[in-house]
Amino acid sequence: MSRTIWVGAVAYDPKVVTIWEGMRRYFHEEARLPVEIVLFQSYESQVSALLAAPGDPAPRIDIAWNTNLAYLQADAWSDHSCRPIAMRDTDLGWMTKIIAVTGGPIATLADLKNRTLALGSRDSGHAAILPVHFLEQQGMREGRDYRTLRFDSDVGKHGDTGTSEVEVVRAVLDGRADAGAIGSPFWNTVRNERLVPEGGLREIWSSPAYNHCMFTARPDLDLEQEHRFAEALSAMSYDNPVHRSILDAEGLQRWLPPDLDGYAALRQAAAKQGFFNQLVAK
Repeated sequence: MSRTIWVGAVAYDPKVVTIWEGMRRYFHEEARLPVEIVLFQSYESQVSALLAAPGDPAPRIDIAWNTNLAYLQADAWSDHSCRPIAMRDTDLGWMTKIIAVTGGPIATLADLKNRTLALGSRDSGHAAILPVHFLEQQGMREGRDYRTLRFDSDVGKHGDTGTSEVEVVRAVLDGRADAGAIGSPFWNTVRNERLVPEGGLREIWSSPAYNHCMFTARPDLDLEQEHRFAEALSAMSYDNPVHRSILDAEGLQRWLPPDLDGYAALRQAAAKQGFFNQLVAK
């Protein structure tokens, strides 16, 4: 049997344990690939482990299941030598939505002038970093043209828990904020599961599309192991009931090769907002 491939994932929710137990079982029993899982409490710790040198006291992993920000941080801090491996079909085409109370004073971005915008955790690409970036592109600067109410409820998880987006919606509904920024998947959940009274909120603006998570390999991972890992992912089929339960839990139907075109906006925003300044594990 070839050398064990150590894969990192962040434990942002109890379901992560179940997901990765299923993934590990698939790798061992079907793909015949020796994969073991390491769970981290923050993406900063996970990226540290991905970039750890031999002999470092920190844990050392071969592949990380990263958010878009964590992928870009690993890329930046490795001098662009980390390698993207695979992503979900649902990682394509994310958008940030700015929402407001239906019938209220906010109907367009211009209406945000001198008003309060609720944002999610500061390291959430979709609910904090990119909204500020996209609004600046529209000529609206935080602190000058609008105020922000930030909910840093899951810092280190990069917005994965969704907790801060729930707080954003609550703030808009109870009037603490005039509008709020959330990711398109959560906006779809709000509407489809009727988490607020039907018609109570409306979308006033949608961002350009961007991409989300990415499996990322350490620079010195053996290329054959990397290829076997990617091939095992692509062999998972939504038509297989065993595979489907795992894929559903992770929110996808197919694993895809990396599509790198959807990270430019976040790369620019994260650089400007200081998220590439230094590697500090939390």
